[in-house]
Amino acid sequence: MTADALHQWKQRIFDYQQSASSNQPQQQTLFELPPESCNADTLDPFSLQLHNLSFCDQPDAGDRTCLYFAIDIAKPTPLLLYVGETERSPKQRWLNHYCYNYIGNYIELHRRYSLDVAVGIAFWFGAPANRKQRLKLESELIYKWRSPFNKECWQWWGQPFGK
Repeated sequence: MTADALHQWKQRIFDYQQSASSNQPQQQTLFELPPESCNADTLDPFSLQLHNLSFCDQPDAGDRTCLYFAIDIAKPTPLLLYVGETERSPKQRWLNHYCYNYIGNYIELHRRYSLDVAVGIAFWFGAPANRKQRLKLESELIYKWRSPFNKECWQWWGQPFGK
């Protein structure tokens, strides 16, 4: 992928996600919402605390159900790259995840062209404990944001960092 093609790919996703974000109702912060009232329209992945990808090197916080989000916060086009869920610890889920390789390829391409990239991961531990409800919320978020590294969204963005 050329630098220009990468820029155009990111811009299309950014434009879509900006429109998804602007359609989001303004409500209380996530920390003030009980989990059962949270839905794809009230959960803003960009408002969560971002951790660097070496969070796996830190002591495990134990088994904690959560939703997690891979986000590139580099300006001028911050992108939500991936939405996932787990009932295991995030560390256990992440170490064997296909998305981990996509992110590596994504970062490598940016570095090849000396472009800014700042990928991190955010966790939301207010996810429903019920797996069916959690999967439903994950799916709603994937389709709302059209996160490009989720396989459900390859139809819109292709798979430039995969196999």
